[in-house]
Amino acid sequence: MNYDKNIGNKLIDIINYLLLACIAVITVLPFIYIVIVSFTDPVELDRGGIIVFPHKLSLAAYNYIFSTNTLFKGLGVSVYITVVGTLINLFLTSMMAYPLAKKHFRPRKIILLGVVFTMIFSGGMIPTYFVVKNLGLTGSLWSLMIPTAVNAFNLIVLKNFFQAIPDGLEDSAKIDGCSDIGILFRIVIPLSLPAMATFALFYAVGHWNTFFSAILYINDNKMWPLQVWLRDIVISANSRVGDTSVDQTTINPLTIKMAAIVFTTVPILLVYPFLQKHFAKGVLLGSVKG
Repeated sequence: MNYDKNIGNKLIDIINYLLLACIAVITVLPFIYIVIVSFTDPVELDRGGIIVFPHKLSLAAYNYIFSTNTLFKGLGVSVYITVVGTLINLFLTSMMAYPLAKKHFRPRKIILLGVVFTMIFSGGMIPTYFVVKNLGLTGSLWSLMIPTAVNAFNLIVLKNFFQAIPDGLEDSAKIDGCSDIGILFRIVIPLSLPAMATFALFYAVGHWNTFFSAILYINDNKMWPLQVWLRDIVISANSRVGDTSVDQTTINPLTIKMAAIVFTTVPILLVYPFLQKHFAKGVLLGSVKG
C-alpha cells in the first residue's frame, strides 16, 4: 500500500516538474525569439517565416541604434531617475510605513483607509497633470519621480513587515536612549533588508520603464529617458523604409524594434540576480500579517 503511494507521489512530482518546465519555456521563448531576430540578417528576415536558427547574423540593428549619441544621453537620464527615484521611493515609503505599523498611532486607521482608497480609485490623467503643473514640476526630472514616490501596495506590505519585528528590540533601543528615527534606521530597516530589496526592484523597474510620464511632463529632448529615445529611433527607422537613397538591406524596422527591446531589458535584468535571494522572502513575510 505504501509502495503504491510512493509511486503515485513520484508520478505527481514528475507531472508537476514537466508542467513547470513547459511554463518556463513558454515564458522565456518570446524573449529568446526577440534576441534572435535582433541579430538576424535583414535579407533573411525579409523572406518571412519564423526564424529559429538564423543562417547569417548581423549587427545592423545595433549599429543603427548606436549610430546616434542621443541614446547614451537617454541612458544617463534613465539611470539617474532609476537610482535617485528608487532611493526617494524607499525613503518615503519606509518613513510612512513605520508609524502606520504602530498600533498606538491614533490616525493609523484613517490614513490606511485613505491609502487603500487610492488603490481602488485614482484622480485620472488630467487632474494628475494639473497637480504636477501647479507644483512647478513640469519640465524637470522631478516630475518623473515625485508623483510616484509612494506606492500604496508596497506601503501596506512594508507596514506589515515592520509589524512582524518584535517590539522588544525597539523597547531595548529606547531604554538605551535611541530616538524613533534612530530605531527606524538602525534597527527596523536593517532587519527589513529582504523587503527593502524587493521593493527596490519593483520601484527600479517602474522608473526604468518610464515613458508616458516623460512625454507628458518633459518637453526638452535633452531630458528624455531611454524609452522615449528608443521610440524616436524606431519611428525614424520606419520612416526610412522605402527611401531609395537608403540601403534597404541594412535596415529593417522589425530588427530595430527587437534590438531596442533587448537594449532596454538587459540592464534591468542584470540587477535582478543581486536582489533575487531577497525577492520571494520579502514579499511573503510582509504579506502574512495584516
